[in-house]
Amino acid sequence: MDMSPIWLSIKVSLVAVSIVFVIGTLLAVLMLRLDFRGKSVVESLILVPLVLPPSVAGFLLLVLLGKYGPVGKVLDMMGIQVIFSWYAAVIASAVVALPLIYQSVKAALEQVQPELEQAARTLGASEATVLRTVTLPLAWPGFVAGTVLAFARSLGEFGATLMISGNIPGETQTIPLAIYTASQSGDLKYSGILVAILLVASFSMVFSLNLWKRRSVLWL
Repeated sequence: MDMSPIWLSIKVSLVAVSIVFVIGTLLAVLMLRLDFRGKSVVESLILVPLVLPPSVAGFLLLVLLGKYGPVGKVLDMMGIQVIFSWYAAVIASAVVALPLIYQSVKAALEQVQPELEQAARTLGASEATVLRTVTLPLAWPGFVAGTVLAFARSLGEFGATLMISGNIPGETQTIPLAIYTASQSGDLKYSGILVAILLVASFSMVFSLNLWKRRSVLWL
């Protein structure tokens, strides 16, 4: 049995979630702390991958990162090719996972009591110190929830990944792409095994998250 789609999916998901964890957290903090013209537009752009068909997101990324795209041209001059590589799969997964982390972190930050932050400020703490020692520690359950959901979403990404990374066995073929290829070629046994692996992994992550949240509430 070819295990390369499994290991590639795990690698892609880990890298993608690591990236969007940082970006999503920064965006959530900035969107809560700053007030500027066009804020609703920016937030809509961050969240639109949640409702956008993956193939449409993949097409937009292909136009952006392709050889003749605005970003693709710059990368091409630097000798960097992203399209049809596993890096493209990371980008696709990151785009669809970002809204999940952003929403979870933002909701968690909104639940932090302003009085606690203000108390730290009256003791002489800077804004950076308040954020690091008060706000983020109190909001960490939202970080965990967003990370788990983003990883599960990244693990199952298909449409956008197919559009910009292709379906190259051993190089860019993730679990969903391998399932599609195997089912199209009539190899239902292999596709069934991969479906079972993906189903068990996704269910386990969501179930564990719900169980952890329930226990956290009881402990409180």
